[in-house]
Amino acid sequence: MKNNFIYLDNEEKSSSNQNKPFVYLDNGATTKVDEETAELIKKNIIEEYGNPSSIYEFGLNSFHNIENVRDLIKEKINAEKEDNLIFNSGATESNNFAIFGMAELGLKNNKKKLITTNIEHGSIKAPSKQLQKKGFEVVYLNVDKEGFIDFDQLIKELDENVFLVSIIHANHEVGTIQDIERIGNLCKEKNVFFHIDAAQSFTKIEIDVKKQNVDLLSLNSHKIHGPKGIGALYVRKGIKLKKMIFGGPQENNLRSGTENIPGIVGFGKATEIAFDKNEEKVKGMKKLRDYFIAKVLEIPNSHLNGSKGEKRLCNNINITFDFIEGEALLMHLNMKGICISTGSACSSRSLEPSDILISMGRSHEQAHGSVRFTLSKYTTKEELDYALDCLKESVENLRKLSPLTPKQ
Repeated sequence: MKNNFIYLDNEEKSSSNQNKPFVYLDNGATTKVDEETAELIKKNIIEEYGNPSSIYEFGLNSFHNIENVRDLIKEKINAEKEDNLIFNSGATESNNFAIFGMAELGLKNNKKKLITTNIEHGSIKAPSKQLQKKGFEVVYLNVDKEGFIDFDQLIKELDENVFLVSIIHANHEVGTIQDIERIGNLCKEKNVFFHIDAAQSFTKIEIDVKKQNVDLLSLNSHKIHGPKGIGALYVRKGIKLKKMIFGGPQENNLRSGTENIPGIVGFGKATEIAFDKNEEKVKGMKKLRDYFIAKVLEIPNSHLNGSKGEKRLCNNINITFDFIEGEALLMHLNMKGICISTGSACSSRSLEPSDILISMGRSHEQAHGSVRFTLSKYTTKEELDYALDCLKESVENLRKLSPLTPKQ
């Protein structure tokens, strides 16, 4: 069993901590870069470093590398060749560009209403709040106890004043998968633009921008075993967003600056690898996810947050443990070499309870006692069994110390 783990080899660790296993269960925060992808990035940095704006062959090779990746990603989401795909720094930038760009378009047409949800990523919530300060109306759709949006509320709020509906595809904390096709159809009927944040869902769930009537879509690389600092915003042909960064003609004259070519080729390679035997990989993650959930729920006073089965992201597990703090559990597992989170990575340093779990009906105490485990294609059953043993021991020990635990 021991030889199948990665071992931390920091020389400064005490002898008692040497050779402890390393089990990474925070793939919703970021993922290990595939070795093949890393090698391609290295080659691009060292050997294929031409500027894509240069007109000689060495520079044009870089330009063609970018366009090949652009075409590949468009193909994987069933976009048209004429549709736009803007490479940028990641899904956070994509979400900001989508919200602010569409708000500016909306103003030109006297539309000042945005519809989103109570369970969005911070990169949707924060821009939405900024728009409210500027006089826009923002409607936050309610969700049920599993995190699914209220369709009656959406139908009621869809009117001629709406410039955009923005809804996360698969939730980053609890893994709930929204019915994107139904939402897209409703938006199309009302002639309203529809944006989805697909940072967690890309390569794990089918995305078809035509069938699902998606007009804008946010993607990133580092959640699919690609490099950090690179993502993209898909924009349907005919939507004319205003330029966001000035100084050059790059990215269809929407985002100036020399492109991150190593990141882009890495993103492309990660996408290519992810879609190779994709169904098999997703099926394997689902099997391990369900195994882990069943075993964790054997711990008394533990509760699954989010949905079950096919309406849950294949690698996501979010559990509430009554009577203990999630941060304390995280640190206990960290001492055992296990990486988990108490929410999304972008908010994990906050001591505030998850507003997503609060929106789903959990109490403040339950939200504080929740942790997230996210798997990858590299996760093994052996790693999960080790994590389960440590988890059960840590929960038991923390409950013994907790003043919240009912006395026997």
